[in-house]
Amino acid sequence: MKFKILSSLGFTACLSAIALFCNAQTTFKPQKELLATITKNFANANAQYKVLATKIGPEEFPKTYHPDKDKQENSNSGWWCSGFYPGSLLYLYQQTKDEQLLTEANRMMGVLAKEQFNTHTHDLGFMMYCSFGNANKIEPKPEYKQILINSAKSLSTRFNPAVGCIKSWDSKPGDYLVIIDNMMNLELLFWATHETGDSSYYKIAVTHANTTMKNHFRPDYSSYHVINYDAQTGAVKEKKTAQGFANESAWARGQSWGLYGYTVMYRETHDKKYLDQAQNIAHFILTNPNLPADKIPYWDYNASNIPNALRDASAASVMASALLELCTYSDAKKGQEYFDVAQTILKTLSAPPYMAAAGTNGGFILQHSVGHFPAGTEIDVPLTYADYYFIEAMKRYQSFGTKK
Repeated sequence: MKFKILSSLGFTACLSAIALFCNAQTTFKPQKELLATITKNFANANAQYKVLATKIGPEEFPKTYHPDKDKQENSNSGWWCSGFYPGSLLYLYQQTKDEQLLTEANRMMGVLAKEQFNTHTHDLGFMMYCSFGNANKIEPKPEYKQILINSAKSLSTRFNPAVGCIKSWDSKPGDYLVIIDNMMNLELLFWATHETGDSSYYKIAVTHANTTMKNHFRPDYSSYHVINYDAQTGAVKEKKTAQGFANESAWARGQSWGLYGYTVMYRETHDKKYLDQAQNIAHFILTNPNLPADKIPYWDYNASNIPNALRDASAASVMASALLELCTYSDAKKGQEYFDVAQTILKTLSAPPYMAAAGTNGGFILQHSVGHFPAGTEIDVPLTYADYYFIEAMKRYQSFGTKK
């Protein structure tokens, strides 16, 4: 049976998280030089995304660009990355007020809207909240709200109470595959509870996060990529790292997904166990002997050819954005460390070899990300989600300069 929640605990959690963020903005001091660089980055990104808009068909979404072949690779609306392009356009519109970007974002959301009823993907948070969620924040509309609610309903159909998780990948009967990336889709469910008062979304998100915390993480708080559960009993059958170097390795973007996901969990619940989890993941990442001084991780922290392994700008972007929120919930010492690392990442990504020259890189902002190394796909190329979280991280950093 469904019932209304927004209990005093949930409401107080939201207010407390907001207060923590607002108060912290007076604590951390952004560097004027980096703020100036970020302003230039936004102007550059504005121009780049106008180039990117010319590289896609009427119903296509940009995935990546292959510089060695000068070839653009796009997707349809059902691909898990489809929300990042309109989301990036909306973020950039907030900065530059360029109506051309807003027009393009609206056009793409028109193509994307049908995915609200897609029950065959766990990535509706990425797809719909990064796009329609951002649009609804800029200019709330009833149609945006309904699309997001329908998306949350569709995502909820993939939850299995026996397992305690939302299914990630469809597979053979009896298997139930859940990936760490799925932590990023829970924010949509929290939004749905806030908007509707229906606690079922909230309960699914919390149950999924608790199950993932129990089974995805090793004693050092590194994460597996994939857990295969028994669909009937919920027992763990396999622990794997499909996109990483080896099953027991720490795939870099997966560690960043976990960091970001549990930071959101603390924001939405104010349950300290999620803050502890996020900080423990941060500790694993930031004390890892294979994290380079410039804080752009290798594609896997245990790649066999470090220091010659490829770097992953996408993992760095997600990490920076997460740390710039996590620092606002942490004590002064930890918070300053998180802020400083995020600052270093933004500086590194704002310059060659990561920042693309104007008019190059197929219109993408960042170079040198790694998608699926073991499968030989999207290796050392720009990626749409690297851009999205880089833009988000810059926005978050910039916000620390708005409080005196």
